[in-house]
Amino acid sequence: MSAVRSTLALAVIASAFAARLAVAQPAPARPAPPASAREAAPIDLTGQWVAIVNEDWRWRMVTPPKGDYASVPLNDEGRRVADLWDASQDGRCEAYGAAALLRMPTRLRIRWDGAERLVLETDAGRQVRNFDFGAPATASVRSLQGQSAAKWVTPPRNPGGPGLAGAGGGAASRGGYLEVKTTNLTPGWLRRNGVPYSEDAVVTEYFARFAAPNGDEWLMVTTLVDDPRYLTQRFIVSNHFRKEAEGGHWNPRACGAGS
Repeated sequence: MSAVRSTLALAVIASAFAARLAVAQPAPARPAPPASAREAAPIDLTGQWVAIVNEDWRWRMVTPPKGDYASVPLNDEGRRVADLWDASQDGRCEAYGAAALLRMPTRLRIRWDGAERLVLETDAGRQVRNFDFGAPATASVRSLQGQSAAKWVTPPRNPGGPGLAGAGGGAASRGGYLEVKTTNLTPGWLRRNGVPYSEDAVVTEYFARFAAPNGDEWLMVTTLVDDPRYLTQRFIVSNHFRKEAEGGHWNPRACGAGS
């Protein structure tokens, strides 16, 4: 009987000890809510930026002559439409659509509107683009700036987006870049002389920030345009912007024929 009692006593002690351990253990932590796009941003794109036109000057700083669509992979229909342009149309807002807006000699202002939308404004043409994160918004009517879905891309080391590998290492050290895909566009121009893109175009952009050795902060935007109606292949360009003090030199100019 003594052995039985000893066994029972040990069992009671073990149960009590286990119960005390269970009470002492903290409750499992509740998972944290997912970070907003603003909180999750691997780089800061906000502020004022000025375009530095260091390539394709003849197509960006001045209106090219009619029929100058060199380096744009137009098909026969695209060339036919481009040849319909004449100088009286110079300055029209078709040149300021999402596919070509950042090719303009312009300044940008980028800011957050809430936690899930970045807003990009230009003084050239006085255009506003909204980059929406998360669930896609309800499809809107077609417009020059279309509907833009944004997401942060944070690869572990070397960014893999087109055109980003040579960005001075800044994007990699800061942890990522912004990808924006724009659809639901109205027809526009890839150049101010009427080189067309259609409403079927899809515009994909990669925004990367990096620091130069002299301390200047730079924004590089690589733009890819896919258009089955007017292009034989993807059209790719890159644009560079340098950060400057906010407020200075901002010069809004509306688009429109004759502007």
